[in-house]
Amino acid sequence: SKFALALAFAAITASGAASAQTVDNWRNPFGDVWMNGTNELCWRDAFWTPATGIPGCDGVPVAQAPAAKPTPMATKVVFNADTFFDFDKSTLKPEGRQLLQQVAQQAQGINLETIIAVGHTDSIGTEQYNQGLSERRAASVKAYLVSLGIDPNRIYTEGKG
Repeated sequence: SKFALALAFAAITASGAASAQTVDNWRNPFGDVWMNGTNELCWRDAFWTPATGIPGCDGVPVAQAPAAKPTPMATKVVFNADTFFDFDKSTLKPEGRQLLQQVAQQAQGINLETIIAVGHTDSIGTEQYNQGLSERRAASVKAYLVSLGIDPNRIYTEGKG
């Protein structure tokens, strides 16, 4: 019984000496480094060197976690390209093509989510006819933007009558 107790004490002492060789700061029974009352300085033993300093003590800086990269913010960008059509027509005029070319060039430099092409008409004609004409005009704008390289799945059309 006395021999077992002495052997256990020797094993505990040997393990304490082994840890003292790797980190030369005094530790409590839970493995925490003993610090002064203001938690600014660590207690060291006689074998301490700067090489055995530990983070948070002895002037060794605590490793900082890398800063999280900010998530990109989505920004709504609106390009207005009012394109006029001849009366009762859905064919783009040359001036309208020019405006849409500018929109397509501007869209190349951004992460494009959607384009909404909205067609309108005047008050002449029936509501049903004007709705169809406005939808054809929006489809004409979409077709031209697709011909300029814009992904057709990114272009939505609406007719406002």
